[in-house]
Amino acid sequence: MVEGSTSDGPAVAVPVTDVPSTVATLRSLAPEGIHTVVVSEMATAQAFASKYCGEVVRTADPHADLLAYRDDLLDVAARDDVRTIVPVREVDAYVLSRYRSSFERHVSLPVPDMAALERVHDRLLLAETAEAAGVPVPDTRRPADVDDWSRDLLAKSRYNLLTETYDDSLAPGESATSDLIEHFETGVRPDLDSLRERHRVEPIVQEFVPGAEEYMVAALYDSGDPLAVFQHRQVRGTRYTGSGGAYRESVSIPELEAVATDLLDHLEWNGLACLEYLRDEDTGEFVLAEINPRMWQSLASTVAMGADFPRYYWQQATGRADEIDPSYDLGVGCHWLKGEFLHALSLFRFDSPHVERPGYAETLRDIAVSTYRQPRFDYLSLDDPGPFLQDCSTLLAELPAVPRLQVKG
Repeated sequence: MVEGSTSDGPAVAVPVTDVPSTVATLRSLAPEGIHTVVVSEMATAQAFASKYCGEVVRTADPHADLLAYRDDLLDVAARDDVRTIVPVREVDAYVLSRYRSSFERHVSLPVPDMAALERVHDRLLLAETAEAAGVPVPDTRRPADVDDWSRDLLAKSRYNLLTETYDDSLAPGESATSDLIEHFETGVRPDLDSLRERHRVEPIVQEFVPGAEEYMVAALYDSGDPLAVFQHRQVRGTRYTGSGGAYRESVSIPELEAVATDLLDHLEWNGLACLEYLRDEDTGEFVLAEINPRMWQSLASTVAMGADFPRYYWQQATGRADEIDPSYDLGVGCHWLKGEFLHALSLFRFDSPHVERPGYAETLRDIAVSTYRQPRFDYLSLDDPGPFLQDCSTLLAELPAVPRLQVKG
């Protein structure tokens, strides 16, 4: 890791995050001779420990001051060597799209326009858009508009990221978000005021989709046309009740690709998209859960399965989209070991009225067997061990903050 150095060759700016996507991007692009500039407000991060981290540039904390972060990111974009910036967090996707015209004076950005981004960030608008595109989506309402609490329901934040663009009660530099997902007891109407307080921003209520199968579709689009589309099945998440992936296996299901591309086509999408789906055990339909307009938590597994989206993004940004080969290998599995640990821990620390808790011995056996049969890992690498060791250190520091047993997913 080098602070403040530059390169004579082409460079890419990659914001830091505490999941494997930043490191996966570095490991993909640095061996191609691309200088990697890790942009971070943090003092420590897994990416800093990677031998593929070419440089670190400190920025303002985007969660404290979006405009200061924007200005720091613009300073990076204005460098002669930087060709593009990779969005790895919701805040990156927002800043790059919201201020796209300012950034594109310096770099090439394959990102959506604000009209499309808002329809993805606002889950109420996303549900309306999915219905207009003719693809399955759970019944989605504001809490006050729910008239039947006898169904299996859950609540989550209305916005992936809430900013003054979506809510003028916020100041221009403010943002808010909530990762909390609550599974309601069937037939019990919650107190709506306390519900909003817990979520910090306005929540939505969605119908729970029965079934245990979760899928992800990743895509890269160029002004409404797909350049690459990838699918995996999420075998285990970081919580047994549903969450980001801990173990995934690559698949190719035509019906799943169809519902994803139909929606992105309808949005006339541009840039990266990560679409999460649940397979309804009653209807067999793939039902949309959400879209993230950025690199995804399981990016390292996607690359291990042969779909190198960081390289695809670089090729699109540098005018070489025709070189993208979107093929990938099927039946390949990959683990995030920290995620596997958190999945096992969730058996003791979470509860849900809608999801049956699996047996602990059975879960440990499944993790061990899949690790033996599919020994591929997001962070663990003999070639680049630093990020894995840092991830283990981070896990030890985070453990006390993992919630105790509660009726939340």
